[in-house]
Amino acid sequence: MNILWDADSGALERYRFALGADTQRMESAALVARALHENTQVEQVVIGPDVTLEQACELAEAARLDRPELGVILMRTRVDVNALSLALRSGVREVVGADDHTALADALRRSRDLTSRLIGHASGGAAREGRVVTVFSAKGGVGKTTTSTNTATHLAHSGFRTLLVDLDLSFGDVAISLQLVPTQSVFDAVGMSGHLDEEGLKSLVVTHADSGLDVLCAPNDPGDADRIPVPTVSEILKVARRYYDFVVVDTPPSFTEHVLAAVDLSDSLVLIATLDIPAVKNLRVAIDTLDMIGSPKDARIIVLNRADAKVGLRAEDVETAIKTPIAVNVPNSLTVPASVNRGVPIVLDEPKSAVATALKDLVDNHIRIGRDTEVNGQVSEAAAASRKSLFRGRK
Repeated sequence: MNILWDADSGALERYRFALGADTQRMESAALVARALHENTQVEQVVIGPDVTLEQACELAEAARLDRPELGVILMRTRVDVNALSLALRSGVREVVGADDHTALADALRRSRDLTSRLIGHASGGAAREGRVVTVFSAKGGVGKTTTSTNTATHLAHSGFRTLLVDLDLSFGDVAISLQLVPTQSVFDAVGMSGHLDEEGLKSLVVTHADSGLDVLCAPNDPGDADRIPVPTVSEILKVARRYYDFVVVDTPPSFTEHVLAAVDLSDSLVLIATLDIPAVKNLRVAIDTLDMIGSPKDARIIVLNRADAKVGLRAEDVETAIKTPIAVNVPNSLTVPASVNRGVPIVLDEPKSAVATALKDLVDNHIRIGRDTEVNGQVSEAAAASRKSLFRGRK
């Protein structure tokens, strides 16, 4: 993601050729500083020609210490030796003429390459792969999509690069649950099979504006589901985990071949049930199936939805039936269907509610384990963002 720091409202359109679609314009130093503190997805900052040299150098100096992987590119109406020397000493990577869009595009490309190398070096020279989290239930109507959308939204809102994939290819509801209007879907990845890359994947996703969550939606036509090969789904998830911290997969209520492909690639499996006999029976069958195919037991996270419903069945009864402890109990609440109808995830709509608290507990204490701390003990980018930084104090 890029930031264009420029007070001119027409600047984004003027530099669109060089900057690409994944760019946000901000008009003040305070807004840029806040974005850099809150969003670890920002990799490049392009500073417009009307920003003073002093302000530009101040940002570059702070970034060099606090976010060394961040690329800062400065545009000037006239590039003189003094400005060039001062900018480069401050940590600006390149200075280009404001009217030379080709030079700006080339500078961004070189800066992105350097950022990638620096991130790789920080992680010990090996590319860190994101975690795939598949949310599954063998019974419909248990709150699987609500869990998927809120889980992914909370991860994205916490500063992690997150992709939500709707793998319910025939009747997926992720797009409508988030009030998104996608122009592309999983089906459009079929034409890229065998050569899907980051740019190809980005062209298929739609971004949820309130959280920054990227979403790869299910096809609008249910008939397209049968035309999506299983290897295409595997390729999507393998490519996605190279560019995202978390890939959350919403699934249909059955073990389709596409779901099994996701299970094979998953680091965590969130299994959902409710307090009714059919749901518990289907969860037991699902666990037996996962045992049979060799899915690791320690990757499973059992979630009991609507756990406080007075229906004559208790959480303890569910644990006895499935022979597995429940990790998270999500209470029943009328605010959930209300938030779904508004298209706003409850972790954003009612962040202090009991339901939102339980879902955030699922993320923070179960899904994020293994990501916040790397094998060598280094703190991940999103966790490090919570530390005091030079950007934080600038309001």
